[in-house]
Amino acid sequence: MQPSSYKICKRTFDLIASTVLLVFLSPLLIIIGIVVFWFLGRPVLFRQSRSGLNGEPFEILKFRSMSDERDLDGNLLADQFRLGTVGRWLRELSLDELPSLINVVRGEMSLVGPRPLLAEYRDLYSNEQRRRLEVLPGVTGWAQVNGRNNVSWKKKFDLDVWYVNNCSLWLDLKIMFLTVMTVIRREGVNKTGFVTTDKFTGNEK
Repeated sequence: MQPSSYKICKRTFDLIASTVLLVFLSPLLIIIGIVVFWFLGRPVLFRQSRSGLNGEPFEILKFRSMSDERDLDGNLLADQFRLGTVGRWLRELSLDELPSLINVVRGEMSLVGPRPLLAEYRDLYSNEQRRRLEVLPGVTGWAQVNGRNNVSWKKKFDLDVWYVNNCSLWLDLKIMFLTVMTVIRREGVNKTGFVTTDKFTGNEK
């Protein structure tokens, strides 16, 4: 159980920092929006249902990074064929994540916490893995600075649960600093053999 003082301080910091970042980065957000519109078309923002606090679904906001290219039958092509130069650039620099600051302002996310996963994964968690839902999901997290996408699902969940057990303002500040270093070095953007990472299909019995 997190101390109420930590929750209050964390939410206050999230609200102030994300608001300041949105204002400060607004010129960059506009430029990215124009680039996405020019090269990838509409919609500029990608919206998807993710699991939030206590597993409640919410709609995450990100910049679109893939095209709508389809085959002759009208089916979307595989991710690796729809993720072009612009999309790779956005993901490598984590610029596609910037609209998620709006989710932070809304209170649906925190700056730091377990990354929000697809809502469809929620029923596949083990009881221990489900503990990642005890805190707000984050724009970045402990798993993101310890391998990002290039670690196994089990390792990701272990790192997320470790964060839940050890979260503090000091740890949050450390994760934010390490996130900047990870982005600069472009570490762990993709899992080997995948555009980003593989799909979670549940735990081995």
